[in-house]
Amino acid sequence: MNFLDFLFRWGHVLFGVTWIGLLYYFNFIQGAYFAEATADAKADASKKLAPRALFWFRWGAMGTFVTGVVLLMSPHVPWNQYITLGALMGTIMFLNVWLIIWPNQKIALGLVEGGDASVAGPKALLASRTNTLFSAPMLFGMLGSKHGVFGSDPGGLQAASLGDFGFVIAVLIILALEANALFGKLGPIASVKGVIHMSLALTAVVFGIVHFM
Repeated sequence: MNFLDFLFRWGHVLFGVTWIGLLYYFNFIQGAYFAEATADAKADASKKLAPRALFWFRWGAMGTFVTGVVLLMSPHVPWNQYITLGALMGTIMFLNVWLIIWPNQKIALGLVEGGDASVAGPKALLASRTNTLFSAPMLFGMLGSKHGVFGSDPGGLQAASLGDFGFVIAVLIILALEANALFGKLGPIASVKGVIHMSLALTAVVFGIVHFM
C-alpha cells in the first residue's frame, strides 16, 4: 500500500466520522431537542445551529463519497460481496443527503422561500432515518471486506455476482428499504430505539443471507 492510497483511506475515515457523527447527532439528539424545545429556542436553533450542522453534514458526505470512489478504483481494494453491498448503501446514503435531506431541510428550516414545511420535514426525516438504518450494515460491509468475518479470510470472500442468490436477495432488501425512504413511512424506525435496533437487525439479516445462502 503506497502513501497516496493510505492518504485516501485516512481521508475517507475522517470525512466518514464527520458525516455519520452528524447523522447520529441529528437523529439521536437534535430531533428530540426540537420536539421538546420552546418555540423561541427552536426558532433560534433552526436559524443558527441547524444550518451550520447541515453544512458539515452534507460536505462530510461528499468527502466520504469522493474518497470512497477513489479507493474503489485502487488495486488494494477487494471487490467482493461485502464491499459491494457496503458501497451500495454508502452511495444511496450520499444521494439521500444531497437529493432528499438537504433540499427538504432547506424548506423545513425556512432557508429558502416556497415549499411546504409540513411536507418537507417528514420527507427529510424519513430519508435521514433510512440513512441511520443503513449506517451499521454499511460499515459492517466495509470492514468485513478487508478484515474477514465469521472466521473468513477476506481474500476468500466471493466476488459480487448477480448469479449468487444470497447476494441478489441482499441487494433487493436494500433497494426495497430505499424505495420506502422515497415513497413509504417511518414504521419501526420512527423512534431512536427502533432505528438502532432495526439497523443492527438489518446488518445481521443482510450479511447472514450473503454468507450462509
